[in-house]
Amino acid sequence: MRTENSAPIDLAGLSPLEIREEVEDVVQRMFREYLLMTQDEDLPTETSYFDLGLTSLRLSEIRARLESRLGLAVNANVLFNEPTVQRLVSYLTDALADRGTAH
Repeated sequence: MRTENSAPIDLAGLSPLEIREEVEDVVQRMFREYLLMTQDEDLPTETSYFDLGLTSLRLSEIRARLESRLGLAVNANVLFNEPTVQRLVSYLTDALADRGTAH
């Protein structure tokens, strides 16, 4: 199902807002792909992924791809504790910001 580049994105030197925009773009593209939506279709970002029709298996695939693209380990529980695209983007953005300040 991979149609995009799976190389890690370079977030170095980006502002927190720019990082959030990049993460949001990556996450939304993946979810649209797995939901068989075109990239210009409106993705309901506040609706549970399960209500959108995703399965646990698909979420595991998305998790693996997010780890690859963001260079960030994503605990599987995050997908169940942050069950909307909007909340997942916030979680990932915060995790990337925390990682950046941990150095």
